[in-house]
Amino acid sequence: MITVLFPSDYFDTNKSDDSFIKEYRAAVENQIHVLLFSYDEFLEDGKLRMKGDPSLSCAVIYRGWMLKPEKYAELYQKLQYMDLRLITSPQEYRRMHSFPEIYPELIEDTAPMIVFEDPEKIDYEQIRKAFRKCMVKDFVKSVKGTDFPKCIRTDIGENEFRRLIKKFLSYRGDLYTGGICIKEFLELKRYNEKTNEYRVFYCNNQAITIGRNSGQPECLPQPPEVMIKKYSSLKSPFYTVDYAETADGCWKIIEAGDGQVSGLSDFQDAFSFYGKLSLIF
Repeated sequence: MITVLFPSDYFDTNKSDDSFIKEYRAAVENQIHVLLFSYDEFLEDGKLRMKGDPSLSCAVIYRGWMLKPEKYAELYQKLQYMDLRLITSPQEYRRMHSFPEIYPELIEDTAPMIVFEDPEKIDYEQIRKAFRKCMVKDFVKSVKGTDFPKCIRTDIGENEFRRLIKKFLSYRGDLYTGGICIKEFLELKRYNEKTNEYRVFYCNNQAITIGRNSGQPECLPQPPEVMIKKYSSLKSPFYTVDYAETADGCWKIIEAGDGQVSGLSDFQDAFSFYGKLSLIF
């Protein structure tokens, strides 16, 4: 039997966090065993306080907020002490959660990237020579939803570039993970101002869902089947790959992640998603 571990509400540990309530209900409706834990308490002092019957569990999928790799390893270990096993090992989590770890396996179909572990040692000249336009993220995330530019021209000058890096670091704050990734900016195809992006969830080496991930209409083309199949064996039991159609009509991978901390796609039906998980396990 598979168990899904959700974060509980901050004020009421007997119910799911509101951000995951639809998924929680979908799992229950699919007769999947569920557990709750206090995410904030675990993050702050390492205590793993759970609600539900762990004795009914064996293999566990975590569905919740992102955890830094070292914190995920701590969760994995604490669950082991309770005879519970997360299906994704700490090594597998790090490989998919930290983009530079998985980048070599995606390199044929993703944007070129330069990685700097130390933001103070970013080589501006190397970046300027490699890319005309770029985007900035840490090993896990960019800073969407802020005034930080999605696209940066690399001829802006070194001082301005370093000012932007400092701004990026301030926006990421305590969530900053690993180092700095400078990726070549990809021009994406637009349909009435909507890009054509898809998130594919993979589980046990098969694509279980292909979801529209940018609010685009259903009638638009999907990533090629051969490409989706190509990345179905990335040495993790549960992960996501995000694909996007470029301005010239090609398809590129724009992101990858651990399936436990990747959100469902726009308009994705949670009941169907958990139904497919229940069939696999």
